[in-house]
Amino acid sequence: MEEYVNLLDRALQQIPSTTTSDSRFVIPALKVFIEGKTTIFDNFDVVCDYINREQEHVMKFLLNELGTAGKIVGDRVIFQGRFSRDVVEHQIQRYMDEYVLCWECKKPDTHFEKQDRVLVLKCDACGAIRPIMKRRGRKTKS
Repeated sequence: MEEYVNLLDRALQQIPSTTTSDSRFVIPALKVFIEGKTTIFDNFDVVCDYINREQEHVMKFLLNELGTAGKIVGDRVIFQGRFSRDVVEHQIQRYMDEYVLCWECKKPDTHFEKQDRVLVLKCDACGAIRPIMKRRGRKTKS
């Protein structure tokens, strides 16, 4: 029995420590700056690629939440109005919480899927499925 315990201890010491998937998922720093009466989100394409979502979907969310107009120009977005980097970052985090991160395991390994005319968020890591609610416009606190 003592030999078994020693072998078990030795095996446990040789197992590499595991890291959670949260540590690998840090959004790139947002490059947001104000130019006159507009706000430019310079690395919009990089952020969308990183979170694995279509630019149009993220853009629609941001325009709705910021309560402004804007357009995608090349790799970046130009918003009408002045918004600090913190405000844009907060909205990106809200988008992540609602449309990217799994509600069960909190991992970003999700994708949209249509099931019986309902759009759902399906997690590839744990298999959880939840419906995505349609959003109505609401005012934001700037």
